[in-house]
Amino acid sequence: MTQTTQFNQILEMIDHLSLDEKEDLINIVRHRQIEQRREEIAANIAQADQEYQEGKVFRGTVDEIIAELEE
Repeated sequence: MTQTTQFNQILEMIDHLSLDEKEDLINIVRHRQIEQRREEIAANIAQADQEYQEGKVFRGTVDEIIAELEE
């Protein structure tokens, strides 16, 4: 079964929900989406912190960064 087929089946199932159930579903999906984004941000922060600790991060003014990139 392809993802498109599964997605269409999910949409059909949603069509059969009551308005209250649809609202609950929207809230659940939105909260899960927010939590997933938080986890991604936390992972990015952890990676940036690790790279900083390893000295892989360049710090400087905008002009210094541009000069470094042009080299």
